[in-house]
Amino acid sequence: MFSKINHSKIFVTGIMLIAICASACVDSVFGTFRNIKLNETADRNSLRVSVDFSSAKVEDAYVEYWLDGQKDKLFRTPVTTQKKDFKIVLTNLKFNSTYQYRIVLGNGDVRTESEVYSFITKDIPDQLIGLYHVDQKDEQALPAEFKEGSMLVYNRETPGCIAMLDYQGTLRWYQRFNNTGVKVAHFTKNQTVLAILAPMDYPTSYGNEILELSLTGDTIFHLKKGEQDFKQTIHHEILRNEKNQYLTLCAEERILDLRSVGGKAADTVKGDGILVLDKSGKKIWSWSVFEALDPLKEKNILKEAKDWMHANSLFIDTDGNYIISFYNNGQIWKVNALNKKVMWKFGKGGDFPLPKGDEFDQGHAVHVNNQKSLILFDNGTSKKRSRVLGFDLNEIAKQVSLKLQVQLKDGIFTDRMGSAYMINANTILTCISKQNQALLTDKNGAVLWSMMCANIPYRVEFIPFSDSKPYIDEL
Repeated sequence: MFSKINHSKIFVTGIMLIAICASACVDSVFGTFRNIKLNETADRNSLRVSVDFSSAKVEDAYVEYWLDGQKDKLFRTPVTTQKKDFKIVLTNLKFNSTYQYRIVLGNGDVRTESEVYSFITKDIPDQLIGLYHVDQKDEQALPAEFKEGSMLVYNRETPGCIAMLDYQGTLRWYQRFNNTGVKVAHFTKNQTVLAILAPMDYPTSYGNEILELSLTGDTIFHLKKGEQDFKQTIHHEILRNEKNQYLTLCAEERILDLRSVGGKAADTVKGDGILVLDKSGKKIWSWSVFEALDPLKEKNILKEAKDWMHANSLFIDTDGNYIISFYNNGQIWKVNALNKKVMWKFGKGGDFPLPKGDEFDQGHAVHVNNQKSLILFDNGTSKKRSRVLGFDLNEIAKQVSLKLQVQLKDGIFTDRMGSAYMINANTILTCISKQNQALLTDKNGAVLWSMMCANIPYRVEFIPFSDSKPYIDEL
């Protein structure tokens, strides 16, 4: 039997969490709970609460919790193994809601439970109110897959924010940054969020920090420009490979004699590269567009010297090589991750002949999907109309076949930025950046769902709950 802990309830005043938790000790046959306290997380996140406690001996432990009156829908944290002092963070919470929880020692048939206690989460922070608004939703038309996941969005201006929202527009997870914007963010296979950060004096998608966070808000990796081998400005993309190394696009500069094309004896040409860093910040691998092209042979080099190619996305292909897209020349390249050779060029003037009508102007968020099709968001600058394209490439024969073409409706257009990701075989989540919206469409371009954003969204990615549970799951 347990003796009862005199644990006060937690209540909300405005956005302040007020908690008075008495230290307590409960003895049992199998173990002892000591000093149970419920605390705010260090960043005072309204959707995270920390349960801190100790045990009399080294134990495994986890926390079970549920919305008041909904014990049949119980959430459980991952098991923290072999410790005496515990700090277990609860996630997957709702704003301004009452929860009950209990601590469990052990990990199997033999378990020791604490008493059941209650707390009330804080309300949504003022800074997050009104950032996202779902203004069109046809419940019957929405695929089940879309309802069973969240969307990753972020604010590139200061103060920055990374957020995950479900299809109803409910904020499920967030992280705020006071003095920096979020240039790009990805959800990783390790259930972390990886981002490029920078203050407002860095342009558009360029940044000077790499940050990786767990879904409980812990910092996994943080590196600033100037530290270790991180010497260059990075931009547009940050990824993690199978070796847990960090891949990013980086700015490359060369001082060149451009007098032969009408320039100066010492002109600066700004290009792009790929940089790979390990977890200590040491450079493992790098590549530069200057290794593949001679700027002096580019007819528009004087006009484009300040932003020669403008790489805007990077993807690790299924064979481990890199797919990189360029906005200015409308091409997508595949670069060998070992010998640095360009394996092929796809797009305007590329190695694959494109049938009439299949040509694209510029591509963003280029990636290979689960069906091994190359998917891209075509800005459509020449026609002032954006679309989503999918191609199957025969890399040996240099042949291409169009597998997907979603022509967005008249008036849906963004000449810069944007993304497109397939939710299932028939629906696509697109980001129309310059119009501040995300759309779910069918293959005919019919809008099934839309969300307006207060800030210009660079991309909107979809994360199935199956990939983010138990930290973010269906409520």
